[in-house]
Amino acid sequence: MQGDLANGTERQQMNWYSIDWRKTNRAVRNLRQRIFKAAKAGEHDKVRQLQKLMLRSFSNTLESVRRVTQVNAGKNTAGMDKVIVKTAKGKSELAQTVQLQQPWRIHPARRVYIPKANGKQRPLGIPTIMDRVHQARVKNALEPEWESRFEGCSHGFRPGRGCHDAIMHVYSFSKAASRRKWVVDADIKGAFDNISHDFLLKAIGNFPAKELIRQWLKAGYVDKNVFYETSAGTPQGGIVSPLLANIALHGLEEGIGVRRRGTSGPVSTRALVRYADDFLIFCDTREIAERTIPEVNAWLSERGLALSEEKTRIVHITEGFDFLGFNIRHYRNSSSKTGWKPLVKPSKQSIQKLKDRFRDEWKRMHGSNALAVIHQMTPIIRGWANYFRIGNSKEAFKNLDMYMLHKAIRWAKRQQRNKSWKSITGKYWGQFNSKRKDKWVFGDKESGIYLKKFAWCSIKRHVMVQRTASKDDPSLRSYWLNREFRKLSTVTKGKSTMMANQRCMCPVCGEFLLNGEEVHDHHLIMDKTDPQREHMGNRRLVHLYCHQQLHLSEIIKESIKREVTS
Repeated sequence: MQGDLANGTERQQMNWYSIDWRKTNRAVRNLRQRIFKAAKAGEHDKVRQLQKLMLRSFSNTLESVRRVTQVNAGKNTAGMDKVIVKTAKGKSELAQTVQLQQPWRIHPARRVYIPKANGKQRPLGIPTIMDRVHQARVKNALEPEWESRFEGCSHGFRPGRGCHDAIMHVYSFSKAASRRKWVVDADIKGAFDNISHDFLLKAIGNFPAKELIRQWLKAGYVDKNVFYETSAGTPQGGIVSPLLANIALHGLEEGIGVRRRGTSGPVSTRALVRYADDFLIFCDTREIAERTIPEVNAWLSERGLALSEEKTRIVHITEGFDFLGFNIRHYRNSSSKTGWKPLVKPSKQSIQKLKDRFRDEWKRMHGSNALAVIHQMTPIIRGWANYFRIGNSKEAFKNLDMYMLHKAIRWAKRQQRNKSWKSITGKYWGQFNSKRKDKWVFGDKESGIYLKKFAWCSIKRHVMVQRTASKDDPSLRSYWLNREFRKLSTVTKGKSTMMANQRCMCPVCGEFLLNGEEVHDHHLIMDKTDPQREHMGNRRLVHLYCHQQLHLSEIIKESIKREVTS
């Protein structure tokens, strides 16, 4: 019993598994689109009224609880209250408490540390579960307004955009015929830790939940049972923090005088690509690049930020530079008119990091059987290959396959110390994949399951998102659906066929299947003895928690029937 999901407040006992997620998500999506449309039209009063409506919406509360307790990676990490919510009853109570409890007092974040690629540690601030839900609610109200303003060069932590869009944007500026061959590889010093609170609060204006945001910014954190105040920065780990960082860095393109074709005045001698606090500025000459750094520092100083002198550098595109795990560089090419060809490859650092991980995994799998090794390694191979397949990665894939073969041979020899080489290869290697003439495929002879190779992942160019396209724009529904269909190449053939038949939608919640949630195979006929059970017409792909809801709701119905009949 959800009551009035658009505006209402639910006071009755609620069953989490009886929630109509299709209706709930549609209500939130419609409100986000209305906010976006009003903001685009400059109707500021209407924007504020719709944001208030979103903040009161019980649908927004339900969607936020689901995201915080079921979807987000930190769902099992507790804040200062040491509370995590896993049960259906707990989620129902959490949703009702969040909706009814006003006013809300913010708690300090719990400081934890995670390792960085350079060996140092990155501090994260983990809010309490209640604060995370409130942040998710506030984000749904604030984000659509800013999505109507954000620059097309910004790709980090935005709906429908990601690293691949940023890389392809960089590639578009790196073409051999491009005149902008000098690159400012910029790095902001402690971006998330030093953003000015006053600037942020001024930027969001008279947003209805501005006081809540101010409290989150000033809440402080607890590290080893010691409380620390926060006079600047937005803690990494908070749900609303990436959005606030994007708001703080919005306008950099205009700040350095970038003009595009179609605008008044000459086309700028600079071009910008930004992913969160990492950005590149392409310039016509080295002199322009050298002038750019102090201009960017002056722009950042208003926000309490500055460039890192050690990590910010100016490079020519023939020297190459790393960005988001890729290396972009001009290579000599005699067949090209310019004599140069831009290539986007996995960076040496990314490859070495993967090799280090594989080395640790192979050591850890000592004593395990081949099937366990395959199940452990396959997701790593598939994930890495799918990320880097958009670049010129054939050579890197080939080298990684050779590295994996070497590691597999060493592992097999340890497993079969007293066996001959012929016996070892006969046990673990063979032509498992009938579609490929490759006899050196590592696998399990009993089950026929084998370890996939990097080289089997075909190179597939990513189509960059349109410059100002937003998922909150109601006029672009078909555009985003077409982009979802392009993601099907990242999943197995069987799943991609089923997803295409479902138009990439989850039939339970009505959201895109590849939205970050785990996807399960649901059987309409659940009787394992029924010959029609595995028929394609009997199977549907659904999100993990939608799958749980389907089965548990059936269990609840059966228990109610038994109670009535008894």
